[in-house]
Amino acid sequence: MASGLNNGTRLFRGCRTLLDSLKSTTQAYSSAAAVSPKGELKASGAAATRKKSEAGEKKEGNRSGGIFKSVQVSPALAGFLGMSESSRSEAVKQIWSYIKLNDLQNPANKRQINCDEKLKAIFDGRENVGILEIGKLLSPHFVKSSS
Repeated sequence: MASGLNNGTRLFRGCRTLLDSLKSTTQAYSSAAAVSPKGELKASGAAATRKKSEAGEKKEGNRSGGIFKSVQVSPALAGFLGMSESSRSEAVKQIWSYIKLNDLQNPANKRQINCDEKLKAIFDGRENVGILEIGKLLSPHFVKSSS
């Protein structure tokens, strides 16, 4: 038993030596970079600011193209929206606000829209339209640019 206890003491001393060396290296890094409670290194001041600014630029993004680009719309959609140019996202927002304002969703199946006369003019005269069909039915109303 004495030999087993002796081996355990040596092992513990070895761990203490390793921990002491780890503390000294951590303190050396702490002057250049912060250490999180989990023991992970954090970026220093300038690097952290740079990362935050890059992340902020990515989140903001460019909202002038794709579905956010304003294009000419058909006369039928222009009559509904009250403007001759609109982006796809803005058109869908206004159609949804009209649907909710006039309570045109089917109460039994919320994925169906019961079209009134104004919506029938946009949605090819259909009585009912599914939510997922709105984009497809609006597509012909946006004039393609020649470029």
